[in-house]
Amino acid sequence: MPGLELTSNPTKVVVHPLVLLSVVDHYNRVAKNTKKRVVGVLLGQTDGNSVNVANSFAVPFEEDEKNPSVWFLDHNYIETMRDMFKKVNAKEKVIGWYHSGPKLRSSDLQISELFKRYATNPVLVVVDVQPKEIGIPTNAYFSVEDIHDDGTTATKTFEHVPSEIGAEEAEEIGVEHLLRDIKESSTGTLATRITHQLTSLRGLAERLADIRSYLQNVLEDKLPVNSEIIQNLQDIFNLLPNLTIPDDASAFTVQTNDEYALIYVASLARS
Repeated sequence: MPGLELTSNPTKVVVHPLVLLSVVDHYNRVAKNTKKRVVGVLLGQTDGNSVNVANSFAVPFEEDEKNPSVWFLDHNYIETMRDMFKKVNAKEKVIGWYHSGPKLRSSDLQISELFKRYATNPVLVVVDVQPKEIGIPTNAYFSVEDIHDDGTTATKTFEHVPSEIGAEEAEEIGVEHLLRDIKESSTGTLATRITHQLTSLRGLAERLADIRSYLQNVLEDKLPVNSEIIQNLQDIFNLLPNLTIPDDASAFTVQTNDEYALIYVASLARS
């Protein structure tokens, strides 16, 4: 039975939009419509229990599809690019690596061990470049060493760490303009707005289902009561508008109708 890990890993990994865009671009240039995966280096900072993944760069990588233990990673290229990025921004250091997954592979532990040359505790971020479900397309892992109670040799394994998408104000503005530029010109504003709303509603439905499942498990004593989660849920419920008040319900209806009228008129003017 696995025992305690020897080291304490960060508890959160924050990935910036620039990194996601770079990984997708790397995949589209090198491995699109193939079974290959792409590999690159992550740059950023480690601040206590949080890892901030702010930048990245692609690296040449090859592996044998039949024999996962056979792979090649260009060390000289990594060191050259690392030194170049250091001249541009000394705060951004090598903190780990990424690949396009979509799942972990048997050689990932070996590659993580190699990256300990450049970072004490490298993080692996698996980016799903073709997600089939709504949600965050990243999974973060740290390599840990488990000690077995039966006295056998300790083994290496991956520990999953929660990840989230975070951005500074300048990045948010840049991503917003980029999304406007890549939007298909043939798609009308009304259709785009409806599509975005449907996507948001699906995501909301999934989150509500998770909340319902958690509360049901707590009621059935399958999970312990977590006061922090309960407090967050109570805060969410307190922020919901009280539509039983006629004035509030009327105000929401009027605002919604005004917005849809503007969208409809704009679509007619464009067509």
